[in-house]
Amino acid sequence: MRMFALDYARPAEDPLVTHAPPYRYDPLLQVNVLDDGRPAAHDRALLRELGSTTSTAGSKTHFDD
Repeated sequence: MRMFALDYARPAEDPLVTHAPPYRYDPLLQVNVLDDGRPAAHDRALLRELGSTTSTAGSKTHFDD
């Protein structure tokens, strides 16, 4: 019998590898934007992949969507 936790365990990420989000915070618009200037919260493919667009300005508990 296989332990329940082994079905959902994921390997730890390498702490030396940083993943930059595919968006940046625009202080004038006060939202996260993509490279082409569109709000990141309007990109459905990005939201499906990441689940949300966590703010990159200050607190990591606020969301743009």
